[in-house]
Amino acid sequence: MNTTVSCELHLRLVVSSESSLPVPAGLRYDTGDPYAVHATFHTGAEETVEWVFARDLLAEGLHRPTGTGDVRVWPSRSHGQGVVCIALSSPEGEALLEAPARALESFLKRTDAAVPPGTEHRHFDLDTELSHILAES
Repeated sequence: MNTTVSCELHLRLVVSSESSLPVPAGLRYDTGDPYAVHATFHTGAEETVEWVFARDLLAEGLHRPTGTGDVRVWPSRSHGQGVVCIALSSPEGEALLEAPARALESFLKRTDAAVPPGTEHRHFDLDTELSHILAES
């Protein structure tokens, strides 16, 4: 049986050094996919953008800059508060988001309780995943 950990966050989309926009977001972690955190960014009334991050990437980004290419994460401060900056890049464009560090850390602690770091392989069924991939081909 899979366990799901979820969290609703209010992120900030950095538009310029003086301006940002609120972006409601949901994070979801499922023990059936123990290496990943699924993020849903609410960009409009009914529009969403979905991204999948490595859980380790978000956890490391709480403490030091990490990531290359499409996703980069690093700790920072904004208006006196600890934030985690998440820079996303895709063919459709780029975005810089600020997540409240405490909320992200709390979410990641709950995922660690569900699947302790380093034990993900015990929750990952490679045969089932390969069957799904081959069935989609």
